[in-house]
Amino acid sequence: MTSLAVPEHPWLLPGALAGAVSPEAAARRPRRTTRDWAVDTLAFLISLLWVLFATADALSPDPAITTPLPHDWMTGVDALIGLVCCGLLWLRRRWPLGLMVATTPLTLFSMASAIPLVILYFTVVVHRRTAVAVAVTGVGLVTNMVFSWLRPDPNMSYWVTASWGVVISLAVLAWGMFVRARRQLIVSLRDRAERAEAEQQLRVAQARHLERTRIAREMHDVLAHAVSLMIVQAEAGPVAVRTAPDRAEAAFDAIAAAGRDAMVQLRGMLGLLRSEPGPRSPQPTLAQLRTLVDGVPVAGLRVTGEPRPVSADVELAAYRIVQEALTNAVKHAAASTVDVHLDWSPEALTVTVTDDGAGTGGPGGGHGLVGIRERATACGGTARAEAVVGGRGFTVEARLPFPA
Repeated sequence: MTSLAVPEHPWLLPGALAGAVSPEAAARRPRRTTRDWAVDTLAFLISLLWVLFATADALSPDPAITTPLPHDWMTGVDALIGLVCCGLLWLRRRWPLGLMVATTPLTLFSMASAIPLVILYFTVVVHRRTAVAVAVTGVGLVTNMVFSWLRPDPNMSYWVTASWGVVISLAVLAWGMFVRARRQLIVSLRDRAERAEAEQQLRVAQARHLERTRIAREMHDVLAHAVSLMIVQAEAGPVAVRTAPDRAEAAFDAIAAAGRDAMVQLRGMLGLLRSEPGPRSPQPTLAQLRTLVDGVPVAGLRVTGEPRPVSADVELAAYRIVQEALTNAVKHAAASTVDVHLDWSPEALTVTVTDDGAGTGGPGGGHGLVGIRERATACGGTARAEAVVGGRGFTVEARLPFPA
C-alpha cells in the first residue's frame, strides 16, 4: 500500500483532487471541500445579483437601457427562472450534464438565467469529456443566435450582440478546458508518484528477499560443514578411545570447536534475519581458509601462483565454495583424502577440490552444488563438478576472474 504525502491544506483543493487516492475512494463521488463550498457560495451570490440586475433592467421604463418584453408578466417569469437556476448551482457538481441539457431551452430567451447557465456550462466543460463539451458549445452557439434575435440589445446591432455571445462561449470553453487539463495533469502526476512508490517498495521487498535467501544459504553452508565434521569426528571417537586416547581427546575437542564456531556464525546470521542492531562478526576470508582445511583431518591445502588482493565478494565465494566441497567430500563421498588447490593465475583465482571418495551420490545430494554455481556466477565466474576421469572421487572446480 502506498502512502503519499498529505497536502498541507487539503481544504484549498477541489474535491476531485483533495480526496483519497485509493480505488475504493475513486469509485465514490468526491466530497465537497471548504474551497468547493466557498466557490459555490460565490457563484450563487453572483448569479443572484445578476438576476436582480437583469430584472431591474427589464422593469426600467427607459427603452435606451433595455428592450421591454411584450408582456409585464414575462419579466416576473424570467426572474423566477433565474432564481431557480441559481438554486440549481448547488447541484451542478453532481449532475452537470443533466442540468445543462435540462436548462438549455432557457438560453433561447431568459436574460435573468444567463450567468447561472454560463456557470453550468463551465462545469460541464471541466468535468466531462472534450467531445461532450464541444457538443454543448455547438448547441449553445445556436441558441445564442436565437437569443440575440429574441432579446435584442438597443445599443448594439444583431451581429455585434451575437458575436459577443460567441466570444463569451469560446472564452468559457477555453478556460474550462485549461482547468480540466491542469487537473488531469495533477492526477497523472499523482498516479505516477504512486506507481513509483509502489515499485520502490517492491524493489525493497525483493532486495530483502534476496538478502534473506543469501543468509539462508550461508546458514546451510555453516551448518552442513560443522555437522558433517562433528559426525565424522564422533564416529571416529569410539575407535580412538580404544586405540589412541590422545587422538580421541583431540577428536572431541574438534567436535566442540566446530559446534562453537557454528553457533557463533548462526547467532550472527539470525541477528541479521531479526534486524537486531549491534556488532556483527565479519564474513570469512581467504586468510581463514587454512584454518578451515586444517579442521578436516583428511584434507590438505596447496597454493600455486602469487596471491593478490581480491574483493570481499570473491573471498567469501572462494571460502564458501571450499567449505561446501569439503562438506560434500566428507559427508556424501566418504573420502579418505581431499586436496584443496588454489591457483592464482594472472586472470583469475581457480579453486579446485578433489577427493577420492567412493560415494555414488556425487558432489552432494541437496542444494550444495547449486549454491557453488550461484556463488561463482555472482562473481562473474564459472563452476563445475564431475567425477575424476579413470578413477575414484569427484572434482569441484570454480574459476573466479579478477576485475578488469
